[in-house]
Amino acid sequence: MGKKKILITGAFGLVGTDLVAELRKKHSSQDIVVIAHKTVREGFDVIVEHGDVTDETFLEHVIKKYDITEIYHLAGLLSVGSEKYPQLAWEVNLGGLKTVLDLAVKYNLKVFWPSSIAAFGPTTPKDNTPQHTILEPTTMYGVNKVAGELLCQYYNLRYGLDVRSLRYPGLIAYKAPPGDGTTEYSVHIFYGALQEKKYTCFLAKDSRLPMMFIDDAIKGTLQLMEAPVEKITIRTSYNFGSINFTPEELVTEIQKIMPDFTCNYSPDNRQKIADSWPKSLDDSQARMDWGWKPEYDLAKMTRVMIEEVYKKLNTKVSLRAK
Repeated sequence: MGKKKILITGAFGLVGTDLVAELRKKHSSQDIVVIAHKTVREGFDVIVEHGDVTDETFLEHVIKKYDITEIYHLAGLLSVGSEKYPQLAWEVNLGGLKTVLDLAVKYNLKVFWPSSIAAFGPTTPKDNTPQHTILEPTTMYGVNKVAGELLCQYYNLRYGLDVRSLRYPGLIAYKAPPGDGTTEYSVHIFYGALQEKKYTCFLAKDSRLPMMFIDDAIKGTLQLMEAPVEKITIRTSYNFGSINFTPEELVTEIQKIMPDFTCNYSPDNRQKIADSWPKSLDDSQARMDWGWKPEYDLAKMTRVMIEEVYKKLNTKVSLRAK
């Protein structure tokens, strides 16, 4: 087997930022190419190409120029952005994916594409959501994810393409700046705690959602991509679980370390999106097929987030050991 040459789209987002850092531990800076649409953050010791992931000519040029063998296609609009701009979401999220899949068939590339708990909807069983279940999302982001999952499976069945996917839960990370996604209250809350000792949450205090610390998400993504092809039985997208909690439970955990922290709740339009998603996932298929097992519980994740956001902000805040 030849040398891996990896292309990452959406490399400056929540997943991409940490994924690139982890891949750099295993591969040289000349073996990782990232596509930047607009912003480029410092600290990326990799090859950077500027362009649009929906531009097939540009994408093909990059694949040929660097002899790419694998693509992590992370670029896309998230849940809130997709509701604001549904037409753009369709073009970027599905148009971009189809372009990647077509080129992957042409150049025999392995592909990773992230699905999401947004693929589920109000009619999906909420607790311990099965791998195979009702997919009737009511958001454009969710529609994109279901269509994308089916497209990935089709390209595997029709062309033998090795495309792999995970249904990411809400991801909690500190390297990339927090965005406006539905689950990103769980990142913003740490900035509020450390900067002002208070936070106003845009979801109700009892909104239970499946969540995951970014280190687990990256570990699982690489584990999936490194698994032998005969181990992969799901070609739509694997349920991918870790912890689940409510905003109120997260607040309680933060208060164990920062007793002065207070939170109030003012649900906005994101509440409706959260209400359509599961509370917990059955990821037994991922555990059985390729040995998935998360490492972070709520307490461990909270401790690391406070420590890392504290370092990032360089604030003078009193932290009490548990």
